[in-house]
Amino acid sequence: MGQKLGGMSWGLVALLMLTAALGCAMLYSAAGGDVRPWAMAQMIRFCMGLTLMLAIAMVDIRQLHRFAYPIYSLALLLLVAVELKGTIGMGAQRWIEINLPGLRFQLQPSEIMKIALVLVLARYFHGLAPEQARKWTSLLLPLILIAMPTALVLRQPDLGTAVMIVAGGVVLMFLAGIAIRWFVGGLIVALGSLPVIWNTLHSYQQERVLTFLEPSRDPLGAGYHITQSKIALGSGGLFGKGFLEGTQSHLNFLPEKQTDFIFTMLAEELGMVGALLLIALYLLIISYGFGVALRSSSQFGRLLSLGVIVTFFLYVFINIAMVTGLIPVVGVPLPLISYGGTAMLTLMVGFGMLASAHVHRDIPIPRRPGGGPF
Repeated sequence: MGQKLGGMSWGLVALLMLTAALGCAMLYSAAGGDVRPWAMAQMIRFCMGLTLMLAIAMVDIRQLHRFAYPIYSLALLLLVAVELKGTIGMGAQRWIEINLPGLRFQLQPSEIMKIALVLVLARYFHGLAPEQARKWTSLLLPLILIAMPTALVLRQPDLGTAVMIVAGGVVLMFLAGIAIRWFVGGLIVALGSLPVIWNTLHSYQQERVLTFLEPSRDPLGAGYHITQSKIALGSGGLFGKGFLEGTQSHLNFLPEKQTDFIFTMLAEELGMVGALLLIALYLLIISYGFGVALRSSSQFGRLLSLGVIVTFFLYVFINIAMVTGLIPVVGVPLPLISYGGTAMLTLMVGFGMLASAHVHRDIPIPRRPGGGPF
């Protein structure tokens, strides 16, 4: 245990703590200078997540490889449970109410699925020889593994998380060595299916896309969020209005300032300098993840590390692109900054797996003779 703790990358832990501290500071500001209701709860969740991360880092990576399919199956069953008995809130059915002695909270299984999918795809492609990964028959199981949770998440409905699941799965397949022609073919099919996809969207989702294409068409309705977000971003300037001094956020012009639009509030109060500081922290974490992948001696360790860090990157990219008007608003939190329990804990579990790949980077994981996923 002591040797494993010594092999832990404490630099990554320091980066995560710095980012989370910045997030708690912004939640403190969002509440008007009070640790309640968001900052204190977020701090407790991060401490729990950090403990969980360190515990998972000590787990032998061969055990993560061994239990990949059971973990994925459990996450899929939780998504089915949401469909059957999920809690409805804000027009969506995304959560399960957990009632344990002395403990009551809401669990969002779609967040768990993002990491479970990375784990199971890494396990699957580790079992294939490079020449097998290029055959079309090798694509069937990964596509099913991606399609099942995506369909369940779309029914909730949660378009942002569904996009994250598909994007994370496709990127991992690319990194595993799937031939590029299959991605080109998939892109052509996706473009040809756009009219069908458009008709399956809910009316409010279609409004978000139309507002993205023409922000001025409904400034007080569907375009209100992004219009206020751009005003707040622009008013921050180079150094911002000062901590606790954001007018757009504190006068409640900026909606969802503690969750999806917290980057906007940060940029308004700390300016471009503060926004670039946060992005620099994210880039350092992402660079660390790629470093772990490069040093891993097994294909499973490499793909697991890359999958976790790609998922983290997608969180960051989609949220910042969303609040700056580069893509439609899809409701994705900013990692370690936005208020949210399941997303925070799931990300920390993912970083625990990444840390395990680092601690056990020299442990080989043999493929089954002749390849194959099981």
